[in-house]
Amino acid sequence: MAGRVEGKVAFVTGAARGQGRSHAVKLAREGADIIAVDICRHIENATEPGATPDDLAETADLVKALNRRVVTAEVDVRDYGALKTAVDGGVEQLGRLDIVIANAGIGTPGAVLEEMDEPKWEQMLDVNLTGVWKSVKAAVPHIKAGGRGGSVILTSSVGGLKAYPHIGHYVTAKHGVVGLMRTFAVELGQFSIRVNSLHPTHVATPLLHNESTFRTFRPDLENPGADDIAPICRNFHVLPIPWVEAEDISNAVLFLASDESRYITGVPLPIDAGSCLK
Repeated sequence: MAGRVEGKVAFVTGAARGQGRSHAVKLAREGADIIAVDICRHIENATEPGATPDDLAETADLVKALNRRVVTAEVDVRDYGALKTAVDGGVEQLGRLDIVIANAGIGTPGAVLEEMDEPKWEQMLDVNLTGVWKSVKAAVPHIKAGGRGGSVILTSSVGGLKAYPHIGHYVTAKHGVVGLMRTFAVELGQFSIRVNSLHPTHVATPLLHNESTFRTFRPDLENPGADDIAPICRNFHVLPIPWVEAEDISNAVLFLASDESRYITGVPLPIDAGSCLK
């Protein structure tokens, strides 16, 4: 089945690489035009190296190669004014908005909650929770104005459904995304706008595969890599895999963005290899 979002326009945050790029390309392949934004620089305290303007340009080239239109902007999701400008400009060029994928997020080193550094706590919530709210806030008026309904998809985490020690700031933010999702679903349902959240386990992107994470998981090794943390990651799951691929999350994004899920709203959907069962 091709063209599952034919003629629609999707707004994707964190689109320069990883899951965001995968989502943008997947939707473009199925007929959507894309508004793609990313901060395109390293964020202080983040474990993964920052995306770059070249990364965002590569995402745009991948979309264009599929004969779809794309509008890009370098935007920090903590900046509502910049988000609104980017979305408004994208809609002006592309003509409409139907799909929102609030995907941008960070990981930072943690601590037990009673010892958590306050700026690190505040930064995590500003990006991974408030940034999601601001992304939807900037976009929803355009979906409502179209009068055709639409789909809003929020990226949470398995950490939005269960607790893990030492990353309480991340767990709190991702649990908060579920509250946002459910409230938006109730408030926007009258406009035929569906709102759901995705809850990935480990995903093979720079958010997981980076030197800081490797050393956190394997402090006993001098130069640990992905193969060294794979057995540990596998222990999180019921299915015998260490992590999923960005494409696996994008498949769920496409389903929730398409009319195949036209009556699904308010649902937290795990893509977790059974992690929530453990």
